Amino acid sequence: MEQSGTNANASRKILVVDDEPLTACMLQFILESQGYQTRCLHDASEVLTTAQQWSPDLILLDVVLPGENGFDLCRRLKTHNYVKSIPVLFISGLDDATAVVQGFDAGGVDYIAKPFCNEEVLARVGTHLKISALHESLEIQKNAERVVRNLFEAQAATIFAMAKLAEYRDESTGHHLERVRELCRLLALELAKDSAYTNHVTDDFVTCIHHAAPLHDIGKIAIPDSILQKRGALTSEEYQTIQTHTTIGAETLQSVFNEYPDNLFIGMGIEIALYHHERWDGNGYPDGLVGRCIPLSARIMAVADVYDALRSDRCYRKGMSHRETVAMLLENAGNHFDPEIVKVAMRVESQFAALFP
Repeated sequence: MEQSGTNANASRKILVVDDEPLTACMLQFILESQGYQTRCLHDASEVLTTAQQWSPDLILLDVVLPGENGFDLCRRLKTHNYVKSIPVLFISGLDDATAVVQGFDAGGVDYIAKPFCNEEVLARVGTHLKISALHESLEIQKNAERVVRNLFEAQAATIFAMAKLAEYRDESTGHHLERVRELCRLLALELAKDSAYTNHVTDDFVTCIHHAAPLHDIGKIAIPDSILQKRGALTSEEYQTIQTHTTIGAETLQSVFNEYPDNLFIGMGIEIALYHHERWDGNGYPDGLVGRCIPLSARIMAVADVYDALRSDRCYRKGMSHRETVAMLLENAGNHFDPEIVKVAMRVESQFAALFP
């Protein structure tokens, strides 16, 4: 049920400052007839203290006051953090253009000339209260967005730190996480240019994959060092053990996602952790998914992860050149990799190469 104008105004407070008692009483009567709360002062001496203690929503301020004129008083109010956002409407018998300009220069939001019309006073007061409320609402929204952004960044930093713990246990990977997240971002940005992916690869998708990519091997934190850092070939049992990093990583992230179900990059991180070793031809693990049954984020990661792995030096081999790695990606398009993702990789291959100076 919508409130009447009088009821809606009951919470709004207006400070009236005028050295003429009759004018001040008239303004109070006009405002209180519409439900506004009012207080009245007749000089400048107590305006700042009253504004600080009573917190009015608006100040109606006469220009000609004993001791200090309204323009100087307004400037003084605007230097105090707690009251500087309160809108000031000048109301004065000085109605020439110079006085109006002085009022705006002093920080006022409007200027009402005496003798005033009751309806004009109410209309201008109502308008500026609405504008002030919109400013407050916008500021609250900005603060809320800032808090959400800070929380998101804190979560992202925490999750990235967890992923780094897993990476540190695999001494040969270097700055793998930083490069892989950038490779995924480059692929997603380029893929978004294709009409077939425009609706899927949105700005949110690009942001999510950039944050989620480092989570792909987070499950390796549960793999024994004897396997993870083994220099020779893995036995079949060891290979089966290392494959479990996909399910372990996904299960770990799922427990986080259960607590924060609105966190999109954790949701994508689960997909990537679980499925980045699937193959286009169905010969990957853990589930042997085929083609487009593999989530797009994981298909992008598969290309980025293998490119980075082949370019990087290992204790048992030297990293491949960019040209050799590109040839390998092309050779395996359609069996190991999504051929569309490989095509996209070819369009940004120079940017790939730049990550390995």
